[in-house]
Amino acid sequence: MATKEKKQGKKKEIKEQVQVEHTGRDLPVPPPRLKKYYDATVREHLKKQFAFTNPHQIPTLEKIVINCGVGEAIKNPKVLDTVVNELGIITGQRPARKKAKKSIANFGLREGQEIGAAVTLRGARMWEFLDRFITVAIPRIRDFRGINTRAFDGRGNYTLGIKEQMIFPEINYDMVDQIHGMDITFVTTTNRDDQAFALLRELGMPFKGDDKPIITKAGA
Repeated sequence: MATKEKKQGKKKEIKEQVQVEHTGRDLPVPPPRLKKYYDATVREHLKKQFAFTNPHQIPTLEKIVINCGVGEAIKNPKVLDTVVNELGIITGQRPARKKAKKSIANFGLREGQEIGAAVTLRGARMWEFLDRFITVAIPRIRDFRGINTRAFDGRGNYTLGIKEQMIFPEINYDMVDQIHGMDITFVTTTNRDDQAFALLRELGMPFKGDDKPIITKAGA
């Protein structure tokens, strides 16, 4: 009888603990650490490097676009469902499905057929994704020797290609049916490639020939 009462007492105690609200529930969400590093350090470095007199001239990230084309979806639409699910896991945002703009008979492609997925990140999610990409995902690339510096588009934007989604730790290797790549575009507020390069480099992007550490760039 005493044992039964003890069990009931423990259940009651556990139930009361579960119902206790988290102490930080009503506190404001802290800004991403890479955004804090940008505001505290990167802005001042860029201001000195390019002799900006107006703070609005200092470049920053506007958005990050992750795009994935899925040619196999022409014959097997379920492949696209998997890619959409994985992009959602990686970015924390629901991807938009992309449709073909015209028909191509040789490839069996019909206009309006879904053949890819894309995600556009802004704000906190953008900064958090960039932080994880630089500090966690890039070091997992096999035989990595730096990012190409020639992939700027002449308008201050930078695009790089990823060969496999496995570099993101959010993806469970045992659950992957097919390896696929993606293109990641970093859109900045400047239209000059040299300023965009300086911005990404200060944020920790490991370009070729750069000895800067990429693990500790997010600062503190």
